[in-house]
Amino acid sequence: MNIALKLLPLALFVAIAAFLAKGLSLDPTQLPSPLIDKPAPEFTVARLGREPGDPSDGDFISQDMLGQVWVLNVWASWCGPCIAEHPYLVSLAQQRPIPVVGLNYKDEPGDAQQWLARYGDPFAHVLDDRDGDVGLDWGVYGVPETFVIDQSGRVRYKHVGPVDEVGLTQKLIPIIDQLQKETS
Repeated sequence: MNIALKLLPLALFVAIAAFLAKGLSLDPTQLPSPLIDKPAPEFTVARLGREPGDPSDGDFISQDMLGQVWVLNVWASWCGPCIAEHPYLVSLAQQRPIPVVGLNYKDEPGDAQQWLARYGDPFAHVLDDRDGDVGLDWGVYGVPETFVIDQSGRVRYKHVGPVDEVGLTQKLIPIIDQLQKETS
């Protein structure tokens, strides 16, 4: 039997092992986004009322955010990691003069309103994406996800998973500060 044919199973095993090793070495929170440095998807969506039972506060039009740096946080009341990240979003809203917009993803408005009443509301606007259409346009894989959008309406950063102390202090705040300096 030809020596090349004898080594073929070994070569295939080595190739598969290499692909597996590469895949296992990747950081699952670093999902690439085709939106980075591209214009943010434009959307118009209803705002949630602030209290349970309140009607919508009218429509939110993303184009109205042009000229300012802002954060879009995709969250839901049924999301456990969203509870863990919430204090960091509250801290961000208190530390920086930046609109934090909450996109309530595939959730019931009453559940979202009760959740905000319980944990606090750091959002300048709370948006109702009950069907997930806006999240789909933004390429949301799951909740929570957080985006930083610059004054020209370009997505400059995407954080997948819950924001924590490191994500807030070493990623979000430095990016926000840099973008706001560019605006001044």
